[in-house]
Amino acid sequence: MNKAELIDEVQRALGADCSKAHAERVVNSVLSSIGKGLREAGQVQLVGFGTFQVKARAARTGRNPRNNEVIQIPASKSIAFKAGAKLKEEATTPGA
Repeated sequence: MNKAELIDEVQRALGADCSKAHAERVVNSVLSSIGKGLREAGQVQLVGFGTFQVKARAARTGRNPRNNEVIQIPASKSIAFKAGAKLKEEATTPGA
């Protein structure tokens, strides 16, 4: 499912009174709020769905695959997601 399909699904879930533009604002608002929570608190926990968390990656040594030259990969931050029990159950149930 991509973002456009998610917007269509939200519109269907909200019923006939919901326009596509309103559903798009809802999806964008949720995504924006998750991003804000990650920036400010470093973690967003949605009970029953999962947890988004900012993780630090240490600097490390790597190799350039073109010439096998050793390069230094700088430290960085990335986003990790850990699915909640309910989401795992729904995603792995056959025919769901």
